[in-house]
Amino acid sequence: MRQLLFLAAILYFLFIAGCSSQPPKEESLPSDVTVSGDFAHAAGVDQFIRRMYKNYGFRPAETAAILSRAKRQQSIINLMNHQAPKKSGLPNGAWTRYRAKFLTDDTIRKGVAFWQQNASALARAESRYRVPAEYVVAIIGVETHFGGFVGKTRILDALATLSFAYPRRAAYFTDELADFLVMTRNERVDPQQPRGSFAGAMGLGQFMPSSFHRYAVDFSGDGHRDLWNSADAIGSVANYFKGNGWRAGEPVAVRATVAPNFQANSLKTGFDTRYRLSELAKYGITPTQPLGGVTQVSLLQLDAKDGYEYWLGLTNFYVITRYNHNVHYAMTIHQLAQAIRARR
Repeated sequence: MRQLLFLAAILYFLFIAGCSSQPPKEESLPSDVTVSGDFAHAAGVDQFIRRMYKNYGFRPAETAAILSRAKRQQSIINLMNHQAPKKSGLPNGAWTRYRAKFLTDDTIRKGVAFWQQNASALARAESRYRVPAEYVVAIIGVETHFGGFVGKTRILDALATLSFAYPRRAAYFTDELADFLVMTRNERVDPQQPRGSFAGAMGLGQFMPSSFHRYAVDFSGDGHRDLWNSADAIGSVANYFKGNGWRAGEPVAVRATVAPNFQANSLKTGFDTRYRLSELAKYGITPTQPLGGVTQVSLLQLDAKDGYEYWLGLTNFYVITRYNHNVHYAMTIHQLAQAIRARR
């Protein structure tokens, strides 16, 4: 009998221990909090509502009402799934074609006009953040053609679709959706109103909501941070560069000469590489102009139509890639900025 009682006690404690090791069930939402529409019963919606209440004080019914008005856009998912062409192992002129899309006479002319129309805000931004005006203008030119193409997709639809109907990047986009709702509350904007890119980028500078919270500034003095306002967009882009380490007075990128016998695959290239000038010199790679005391650079390889071009990227080139992690993009910003300044 004692053995039976002892065995029963052991089984009881094992049962209790097993129950305690189970993860606690998430508390269900109140019965009167429901999401209707395209995202009713979508995975992650209830968790998001709880998160918005716990972290930001949004009433569950308020968040549910906002999500009920969001629309699932299959076109957004299709665009996200679109695969970029594979990189060729040989020069194929990709850089030349990319550059030609943005460094046009029309773009340079409109860049000069945008500078003239916003000269005061650009001068203030350059003085405050120590970022040359031409780079701010170039960013706005490449991103939205100086405000002409800021996007027509409702940001709420874009971010809800990518949060609850695109599992591959749901974690990232639910963060952005949370930041977007906080932004609209703080700026007293209806969440259904802002429109931008299919990925949720906003305004003349195409900031994601997380970048809005980190870098957007009220540069017009009206008490609001409005990325569709030219002055606020200018100040915000300059602040973005400053916040990512822009070095005033330092070059961005310098063309390099390469020894005739240099093999294209001899060294790793890209904005995230780091080489000492002395190391590159051993391979016959030298800058075409002084670098002002800089001794460490990235090695950039651009596949132009006539063969590879080689450039040396400095810290400010890397800063531009924080906006878009692409060498072609950053070099386009640099060269467009120089062209706009020269034309002006």
